[in-house]
Amino acid sequence: MTMSEARQTVGSAHTGMLLWALIVGLSFPAVGLMSEGLPPLLLTAMRFTIASLALWPLVRRAPAFRPSRQGLVLYVLMGLCTAGFFGAMFWAAHRATALSMSTLYVSVPLLAYGLGRLFGVERRAGGLLAILALGAGGALALAWAGKAGQAGGLQLGAGETAFFLGCLGSALYPVLTKWGLARGWLPDGAGVRTFWSLVVGAVLVGLMGLAAEAPRALAAMTVSDILLVAYLGVFSSGVTYWLMQRGTGALTPGAVTAYTYLVPFVSVVLVVVGEPERMGWQWVPGSLMVVLAIALLLRRPVDPPATPAAPRRCAASS
Repeated sequence: MTMSEARQTVGSAHTGMLLWALIVGLSFPAVGLMSEGLPPLLLTAMRFTIASLALWPLVRRAPAFRPSRQGLVLYVLMGLCTAGFFGAMFWAAHRATALSMSTLYVSVPLLAYGLGRLFGVERRAGGLLAILALGAGGALALAWAGKAGQAGGLQLGAGETAFFLGCLGSALYPVLTKWGLARGWLPDGAGVRTFWSLVVGAVLVGLMGLAAEAPRALAAMTVSDILLVAYLGVFSSGVTYWLMQRGTGALTPGAVTAYTYLVPFVSVVLVVVGEPERMGWQWVPGSLMVVLAIALLLRRPVDPPATPAAPRRCAASS
């Protein structure tokens, strides 16, 4: 690949991740429209299942669709990361404050960078680390602004510890993807990687839901709930995971996860549009820091490709 082609690929990946942040940010109001009392883990498993079914006709004839033994192991580990994050999030939701969880979540890009260095898929980059720190500070400022005047400050207990472990799993997901690509254990097609990681994630999250929740509660779903789950499954799960997998193929784990800092900024924009009376100066510092961090990320030079840890192999069944 020439340098010009590499720049084009990286630019496309950045554009996709901007779209990712927009979709994720718009998903929170949609989730808020769901009926209360529905089992969140089982709903998440439904979303992943719907996303997998939507992807199936698009990827079933793709090259290297059938995973190798090594690839299957990676998909299971990636599914465990996904299941661990959602399980920890829903478990901690009743045991930790929203501010504590928001604060801990900003650690994901920094964790991804550190784990990427450990796995050899991140190059030492002081500039990227500074950008991640700037974005973390901005996201943290937005979290504090959003919770201003509400009860429950930053704490550290069992709920926070569990959620931090979930964040660790979320950070490890793109690292495992990049590591598997470098070793030739995962296919180049982002759609295939998305399909299998969602299938495994649906099974694992579903098993967690069956163990911890009451499936009969799903009988309370309305037609509106079903339509919302279908929308969230196709877009908030299928499209976003595909965009992340696509971005991970061209960017480093730290750069990909940095776009999580934009999600609270999207929420701020929604507040400006829907509830302008809530806006105040407290939103400005965090917003400026997040926007500046993403702008600096977009201006970073294209990193040379990492040397694979092992010779490339076909990701088909071996």
